Formats: sequence, C-alpha cells, structure tokens
Amino acid sequence: MGGRWALAAVVLALMVAAGPAAAKKEKEKLCDKGWECKGPSKFCCNDTVTDFFQVYQFENLFSKRNYPVAHAVGYWDFQAFITAAAVYEPLGFGTTGGKQMQMKEVAAFLGHVGSKTSCGYGVAAGGPLAWGLCYNREMSPSQDYCAQDDLRYPCSPGAEYYGRGALPVYWNFNYGVIGEGVKVDLLNHPEYLEQNATLAFQAAIWRWMNAMKRKQPSAHDVFVGNWKPTKNDTLSKRLPGFGATMNVLYGDLICGQGYKDSMNNIVSHYQYYLDLMGVGRESSGDNLDCAEQEAFNPSGKSSTS
Repeated sequence: MGGRWALAAVVLALMVAAGPAAAKKEKEKLCDKGWECKGPSKFCCNDTVTDFFQVYQFENLFSKRNYPVAHAVGYWDFQAFITAAAVYEPLGFGTTGGKQMQMKEVAAFLGHVGSKTSCGYGVAAGGPLAWGLCYNREMSPSQDYCAQDDLRYPCSPGAEYYGRGALPVYWNFNYGVIGEGVKVDLLNHPEYLEQNATLAFQAAIWRWMNAMKRKQPSAHDVFVGNWKPTKNDTLSKRLPGFGATMNVLYGDLICGQGYKDSMNNIVSHYQYYLDLMGVGRESSGDNLDCAEQEAFNPSGKSSTS
C-alpha cells in the first residue's frame, strides 16, 4: 500500500513541476490583426506581409511592368497583391515560420508569377528578370482549352479558357476548381482573371496554398516544411524545397527533364527576387530544382503552364 502512495506522490510532483500544461494542454494563442490578417488565427500572431514587403520592393521586383512595350500596362499593382494576400495570411501565406521563411515564401510565390508573366529576354532593358507582370493573359492562344469530356466543369458557351492571371490558368476544369476555391464563377466568366488584378492574384495564391489532388501537398506545404515526403516520394527524388513547388504547379511540363530553360528561368526569378528583397540567394534553401524529380501528376494537363 505504501508503494502505491509513493508512486502517486511522484506522479503528482512531476505534474506540479511541469505546470498546468501537463494536466491540461495549453490553449493555442490566436491573434487578429484586422484587414490584413483577419483572425482568430495562430498565423496572425506573426509578422504580416506588409511588415516586411513594401511598395518599393514590389516596384523593384516588377520594375518594367508598366513600360510602353509591356502588354498589361497599368493592370498590376502592389495594393492588388496585398489585398489578395490578406485573404490567405490567416491560413499561413507569408505568415508561416520566422521572418526569413516568410520573406522566402513571398519571393518564391512571386518568382513563379514573375517567370510566368514575363516578356523579358536576354538583351531586354534591365535584364530578362526585370519584366515580370508584363502580361495578364495569353496573347495568341492556339486553342480554346475546352475539354469537352469534363462533365463536372462543362465549358460555357462562347467561353475560352486560355491562360489568364498571375499564375496563368488553362482549361475549363481548372477555371472551375479555382473558381470554387475563390468563390467566383470563373467557369462561366474566365475573363474576370484579366479584368481584376486582385482576383488574379487571389486565384494564384489559392493555387499556391491548395493541393489539386487528395493526398498530395500544396506548393505552400512543400516550401515551408509542412510536407513530409513518403518513401515513394524520396525514391522519386521529390523532397521539400523550391524545386517541389514547380512539381506541384507544373508537373512533367517542367520537372524530370533535366536542367531545361523553362525550369531554370523560374529558379532564376526566385533567386533574383531573394536578392532584391534583401534575403540573398544564398538562402534559397535545399532542393532548389526539380530536374530529376518524377512528377506528382504525370499528365499533359496542368492548371498552370
């Protein structure tokens, strides 16, 4: 009997030493920072995007977007990006981890955007990486990107589903999925992505934050470290880092094909933006490319191209 009392005394002593959390899990801290990070959310307790990313940095990253030769003059601006980002900051966009990780995620996301909307070339003024956000739509579509066999997201009469937006969206089924995600009828009105810059950024960030297939990670998750690769992922050379974001977003359109120019261009934009934001390309992180990665979704169709 004395042994049982002694054991109980030891357990009680350990609980007292550990504090109330040992008896009852401490409640997670939640914050609300108003319009930019509308909580309650644990991510709103961190810095928000405007704490480390200002209008002058946006102008530095996209310094040629309003030059007369650009194709979307006056369309893209800092306020549109920040307004769109605010929707996803309570979910972790630009608010996950410490300040460096937060800055790196914004640079990574915008690196994709800059590469996919650039009209820069080798001898362009300011260099080929200064021309992001030159476009807001595909200029000469070769087709209407209507998959007639998709019954869930049937093509709207007269609609064309060519590339539009900050991370250009293609195909009716992708307009349907992303439209549901942002709660806007993009299936029937795909043109909205070339008419409203805030919505175009919002659709792109939704795509960054969400997996397009069950049991697969989002670009956000593979970048910030939320995703833990399976044995099959490791064998397929899919590992956390910037390279895997390209795999999530573009699959075998970009990845698993060696060091092709289209992949290198995205990496170059990311590192260029890290430099301009004061983080530095030396902090790019491990697994920077996807040259040898097998695609998560080996298919010819992708939401972005």
